Amino acid sequence: MSEPVSTPSASVPMPSRSTPDRAARTRRPVSFPYGLIGGIAVVLIWWLATHVGGQDSLARAFSPDAALAALVPLVRDDHLVEHAIVSLGRVAIGLGWAMALGVPIGLVIGRFRTIDRMLTPAFQFLRMISPLSWMPIAVMSLGVGNRSVCFLLAFAAVWPIIMNTAAGIAHLDARWIQLGRSLAASRAEMLLHVYLPGIAAHLLTGLRLAVGILWIVLVPAEMLGVSAGLGYLILDTRDRLAYSELSATILVIGAIGFAIDTGLRALYRRFVR
Repeated sequence: MSEPVSTPSASVPMPSRSTPDRAARTRRPVSFPYGLIGGIAVVLIWWLATHVGGQDSLARAFSPDAALAALVPLVRDDHLVEHAIVSLGRVAIGLGWAMALGVPIGLVIGRFRTIDRMLTPAFQFLRMISPLSWMPIAVMSLGVGNRSVCFLLAFAAVWPIIMNTAAGIAHLDARWIQLGRSLAASRAEMLLHVYLPGIAAHLLTGLRLAVGILWIVLVPAEMLGVSAGLGYLILDTRDRLAYSELSATILVIGAIGFAIDTGLRALYRRFVR
């Protein structure tokens, strides 16, 4: 009689579930010094580029040391904080409208193929039009002020949300849907417990892309005759020839955008895991 042959599953050790988490914890501290070194290198290049022209060069006003020196009085006098709060409020309104419109439209497009074939070409056409192209129409239709700015922000943010929501529905595991139907789940239960959890990763990806586009559109959109906001502050510092304050404002815009994107990335990692 021949000896029994052991199966591969018996001889190959299975990795523990904690291995990826342990590896991720090992990698996270390593990436921090590299990011810090890269940031220092960028600041050093910026400093060198603004100090090559000599003491009387106009580029000195845009140097990092001048920007940091101007940042302190801007924050101390609350001007910068007030403008940042106004801009973030407009971002929240524009993103809220984009989510309110984009998620339902994306669900419908991803769920029904006929509607997808009918609407996707038109949406792709509109998506390729720069949101800033609508600035004259927005001003003539909605007037100068918050409404036109929020319209431009919502228009810029809605397309990534629609496309990624539809892609999430299209890639949803059909077994989840069959399981929900076999349990006689209602439409509301299917939406809350099957569709939305199943497309969470796609939806967060679309949200992150939308915030990136929206944050870029924010500054030129706030040049539509408003009297507050980071975009308005850019124009105001330019008109006053306060170039160091202009550089400080640009730094703040980048820092706030980076912080928002970092938060969304952390949220994405949590949902994906």
